[in-house]
Amino acid sequence: MNMLRSLAFYALFYAGTLVLLVLVPFQRGPAMRRLANAWSAWHRWCVRHLLRIRVIQEGAPIHGPALYAMRHESFFEAIDAPCVFGEPVIFAKQELLALPLWGSAAKNYGIIPVARSEGAKALRDLMRAAKAAKDEGRPFLIFPEGTRTPHGQEGAIVSGFAGLYKLLDLPVVPVAVNSGPLYRGSIKRRGQITYRFGDAIPPGLDRAEVERRVREGINAING
Repeated sequence: MNMLRSLAFYALFYAGTLVLLVLVPFQRGPAMRRLANAWSAWHRWCVRHLLRIRVIQEGAPIHGPALYAMRHESFFEAIDAPCVFGEPVIFAKQELLALPLWGSAAKNYGIIPVARSEGAKALRDLMRAAKAAKDEGRPFLIFPEGTRTPHGQEGAIVSGFAGLYKLLDLPVVPVAVNSGPLYRGSIKRRGQITYRFGDAIPPGLDRAEVERRVREGINAING
């Protein structure tokens, strides 16, 4: 049954994705964000009704602007992010913006690329884009491990996270998610995926302390 549910999920979700991608070249700004929200909602519907995965939240985003640092175990939480945060400003690896179709959609949405191998100029460009996005009052979202980490393992916090935390001067809210066991493989499994929001971490802490708190928060259900 897991295989049949997965095949149905792939067929319907990606068919809907292709339809929405046709609209991407004509969308910018708020219109593109509404399109992304529709895509995320379609994915959530397919996850719930085809894969039979229930999604629950323990806690919720805080009132006011914040940087959300979320555990990354599968593509689930990347696609699902608008369902949780509304219209988040997402930091993503530069390489993802080079992917056909998806890359142009990400650029139109306003994803901020993180080019870790390109040195100081790339970091300055990132900081400039982050400052502009902060003025819009939207929440920020980052996967501080930098890549997907298997459930049960703990990834290191990537370099640059502390600098971004200092630049934005916002509280950081760690978010744990346990999507890996159900969603990471090609054959999805039914069950429950949980988001768990940790306590907000105030701005102004030193690097070691904020990274320690973020690691603890995003790994709260990594077992």
